Parts: sequence; structure tokens; C-alpha cells
Amino acid sequence: MFDKILVANRGEIACRVMRTCQRLGIGTVAVYSDADRHAPHVEMADEAVRLGPPPATESYLKIDAILDAAARTGAGAVHPGYGFLSERAAFPRALSEAGIVFIGPNASAIEAMGDKIESKRRAEAAGVSTVPGGAGAVETAEAAVRIAEEIGYPVMIKASAGGGGKGMRIAHSRAEVAEGVDRARSEAASSFGDDRVFVEKFIVEPRHIEIQVLGDKHGNVIHLLERECSIQRRNQKVIEEAPSPLLTENTRAAMGAQAVALAKAVDYDSAGTVEFVADQEANFFFLEMNTRLQVEHPVTELITGLDLVEEMIRVAAGEPLRHAQEAIKPSGWAVEARLYAEDPDRKFLPSIGRLRRLRMPDERSGETTVRVDTGVVEGSEISRYYDPMIAKIVTHGPNREAAVEAMGSALDGVAIEGIRHNGAFLGALMAHPRWREGRLSTGFIAEEFAERATLVPGEAVRRTMAAVAFAEEARRARQRATFGAHPTPAPGRLACLFDDDVRLDGTVEARADGITVTFEDGAVHVVPGDRRDGVWSGTVDGAPVVMSLARGARDTVLTHRGVRLRVRVRRPRIADLEAIMPKANAADAGKTVRCPMPGLVVSLNVAAGDAVEDGQALAVIEAMKMENVIRAERSGTIKTVHVAEGASLAVDAVLLEFE
Repeated sequence: MFDKILVANRGEIACRVMRTCQRLGIGTVAVYSDADRHAPHVEMADEAVRLGPPPATESYLKIDAILDAAARTGAGAVHPGYGFLSERAAFPRALSEAGIVFIGPNASAIEAMGDKIESKRRAEAAGVSTVPGGAGAVETAEAAVRIAEEIGYPVMIKASAGGGGKGMRIAHSRAEVAEGVDRARSEAASSFGDDRVFVEKFIVEPRHIEIQVLGDKHGNVIHLLERECSIQRRNQKVIEEAPSPLLTENTRAAMGAQAVALAKAVDYDSAGTVEFVADQEANFFFLEMNTRLQVEHPVTELITGLDLVEEMIRVAAGEPLRHAQEAIKPSGWAVEARLYAEDPDRKFLPSIGRLRRLRMPDERSGETTVRVDTGVVEGSEISRYYDPMIAKIVTHGPNREAAVEAMGSALDGVAIEGIRHNGAFLGALMAHPRWREGRLSTGFIAEEFAERATLVPGEAVRRTMAAVAFAEEARRARQRATFGAHPTPAPGRLACLFDDDVRLDGTVEARADGITVTFEDGAVHVVPGDRRDGVWSGTVDGAPVVMSLARGARDTVLTHRGVRLRVRVRRPRIADLEAIMPKANAADAGKTVRCPMPGLVVSLNVAAGDAVEDGQALAVIEAMKMENVIRAERSGTIKTVHVAEGASLAVDAVLLEFE
């Protein structure tokens, strides 16, 4: 076993690896960029070494700097986490030359599987089902169109060296193929240093199901069952679960056998994931193999009881696998939700800034488990340089219903201020009937959340939110009375005004067993509970309720079960007067095009004086390693261009102006 391990990563995965190292009594070394000088993974490690400035190319992607850090600290092994250098064959080769062990697969396996064109050839040779498509990289948009028309639309354009949803585009027409090739090649080049792309058939209503494999250096390979990752947005996973609600025992065994066959064909000797696309009849086809630990590995850990990081460390140290295939049985159900710093009201564009408040759900184990993997704390900065993940929230229960219910409650316990986040959206996913029934596809989010990112509140949820708002106002009234402040408003007759123009009136009384709320229709609700760190927890009529509650100067934002609403609690007379007051009109910004997210101007497609059509591409902005095309929302003539290529922009910065 190793005495000291350097973790060549940052954020939640660096903290995750270090937790296992600490449990095993292994010393840890963190590396960091200037942006991460005070990050939790740096504080958590026994030693820390600076790599360089914030851009990943000047810090976390510098092999020489990481080798130097390992040599200076005496680390005998390096764990790459995921992303950055985790799937670059040059990294384990350089470590090997320096006499340092790479905690991951051998370089040859990374090379074979990291190239999606080569991996597809290897998969076919190993007897693995593959998706119809071109046999190699396409050099031009015209070549991509020819392949697309041979195999039929829709098609998927994919970066050969890609991963994490980058360098991928779905195309339904010749025009979309031509544009998709350009965008995919550009994104792939900036993310992976390799602009090769290929074209394959896109499976209609596809489901994304992957098999976790584990191999050692003695020729043994097993699989650790499947994960379903069909809930995606822009080809990036949002929700993962294990096992899959689609698979039967026979299909699981067949898919697992193919994954093991491919791993053995490339002498795989660590943790890895073989990804498949499946149709709704559970016919499955090979997508790619990720030669690293996956972001979603916790769901596998919770249903198998294994620590995948520990297994990787033991295998890298030369130990044989400790588990036989027949011993791997699923126990219960696990769900993971990725909490991101992004703005659902701005089409999920990244949100950067300081976490002024950060409250995560309490971790627990038992009949239901709640686990939180994070790499930030209150006061941390969400930077434009790296992935916008705040945390992974993972729940486990005896069955899918219990795990999903636990996740819904856990998400209600998230309170974040300072940046926008997708917590309410994740809650809406958990509450959606189609998700709960397991009728999934990778198009789920686009199909079910095209108009809004949260749910329209039902009557029961709205009443619960109003009851909690009234109870919180009663608590504040008691607090004001205690400190002699002016008691406005106090319990009694109150009105709850929602920002979707719905009003609920009720009478609030303080009793020994809690606050009692009586609505106008005579319904009585007993609401004992309290607010702590931005989260209200208690019961409503005996049923447990958790709700995020963020107070502002004039209103309060409540988030519960995928519903996010602003509310104001007023005396009925004040509410009557507010209802007839004129509302301010938003300023007309129809002639300006603003940057919807903080980012870098990759390209400008127009100049002053150009005539443009509705939907035409105006500029490309890179944010959080993704390229976003800014399109015209009207036809007209460009009057002024306010930015230049290479400029760094803040959110809402003016890009250009129409005449």
C-alpha cells in the first residue's frame, strides 16, 4: 500500500479521494491553482503545492508541474480524479518514467478507449453491439452530410477524444450537420486538443445506460452492475440512478458480459465505465468507454457497498480483485442529483460568484441514506475557469420510490445565496410523474421542461407553502415582540401573495402544539417547525416538511418539491391596496443583445452594417468549457458591435446593438 498519494484534481472529486485515503491511513497531497488557494481540498490535504494561474492549461493540465509536485512531496502514487489529465495517456506514461504509480488504467488502455473511433473498432472486434455510422473521422462538413444521408437522420456528431457532453451535436438536417461539425470540432479542439469528429446514427428516444467495470493487474475483470444516466441536458448528465428501471436480469447480464469482454480485450486494470445507448425495448449499443472514475460513481457504491476509490488504490498497488462476479448483487436503489451553479431562468447558463450562504442537507445513513459530495464551503467562489458543480447529492433506499422520495426531501434542504443554482429544477425532476414512473429518455428534459424549469404548484403544495410562510411570519412576530420591535404584521388575519398572482388568506394563531393556520374555506393546519440557515423544517398536519426559505427586503423565496415562488405576507387591507397599485414596466432593451453568461468571446460572426435574419448566429461565447452560440431573436441591421474576439465578459454585458 502507498504511504502518500497526490490527488491531481480539485473540487469535490479531490475531497472524495482524500476521504478514502484518510480512512486508509494514507497521506495526501493537494495541488491547486491561484483561484483555489483557499479551497477545501487544499485545507483537507496533509500537504499542498501550487501549480500556477487559474486557467487549467496553466495549472491542472500541466504534467510537468504535477510531476514536480509529486517529487517534491515524495508521493508514491497519483490519483487523477475525473476530467483534466485523467484520460490522457501521456500522463501515466510520464508518471511511470518518474517512478510514480498512476492510480488508473494503463496508458495503452486509455489510448485505445480514449479515441472514440478506435474504441468503436475494438468494441466490434470484441463482439460488442455498436451503433451504425461512419468508420472513421470526417474531415469536412460535406463528408459528414454524406454519411448522415447514408444512415438516415437524425445523427450524432461526436468528438473522437470527447467526453462530458463536449464536442457533441445532434443534427436532423443537412444544415444542422454542417453547423454541428464546425461547432463540435471547435469545442473538441479547445477542450481536448483534438478536433477529429465522427458521425453515427442517433437512436430515437434513447436511454443512456452504463456498466461499471473493475479490473486488476492479474487479468481479472468484473462488472459492478449498471447505472442509468438518461436524464441529461445538452448531453451532460443531471440525474443518475442504479440500478436501471429498464433492464431485466437477462439484459443486465448480457450488457455486463459485453462490458467485461471489451475491458479484457484492452487489458483493462482499474475502474472504468462502458457506456451504452439503449432503445425503449432495451436493445443496446456501445457508445464509448470512460477510462476513469465517473462523476456518478457514488450510486454504484451505495448499491454494492464497495468504495471504488479504495478498489482503485488497491489495484494500483498490485493487489488482485477482492470480489468475485457472483458476489456482486444490487442492494436497494440509489439516485444522484448534480447541483450546479447555473441559472434555470436563463436557459441554465453558468452563474459565478461567492457562496454567501451554503446549506446542504444533513447526511445520514439507515433505512434511507443521504450523502453529499462537495468541494465548496460557505464563502467559496464559483469561478468561470472550472466546472460549475456545487455538490452531488446522493440518496439510497430499499426501493426506487424510497430513494426518489429521500432525494426530494434532501433537495428541499438546500439553501444557497450569492449565485443561482438548479436545486429547484432538480426537485421538479424528482416530483415529475414521468420520472417517478421510470419512463425515461435522454430527451426527457427538453420534452418536459421546454417552457419552465420548475413545476406549476398544485393546490396542496401551494397551501403547504402558504402555511409555512404564515408560520414563519408568526415566528418573526414573536421575535420582534421579544426585542421590543414594532410588530408588523403579527399573527391574526393575514394574506399570502404569490408572485404568480395567486392569493391565499388565513387566520394564524399561536398554540402550544405549534402555529395553527385556518384558511378561508375552513381548512385547519397545525404547523410546528423552525427556520435554520435558510431552511424551514417541521411538520404540516403531522407530515414532515422541509423547505428552502430565502428572505429578501420585500418578499421571501420558498422552494419546495420542485416549486419555486416568491411570496409576501401582508395584512389583508395592505394586500388589497398592493393589488391595485400600478406595476413598473421593464425597460425596453429590444435593440441590444446582451451576454447571457460570464464568459470569453470565441468568435464574432457579424460586423456593423450587416443585415441579419432571425435565428442567425451572431457570436460564440465560451463559458465553463462549453461553447454557446448567441443567435439573433429578430431580423435587422447591426448598428454597433461593442466587443472583440478574446474579450472576457460579465453577465448582461452588451454584445451588439441593432439599428
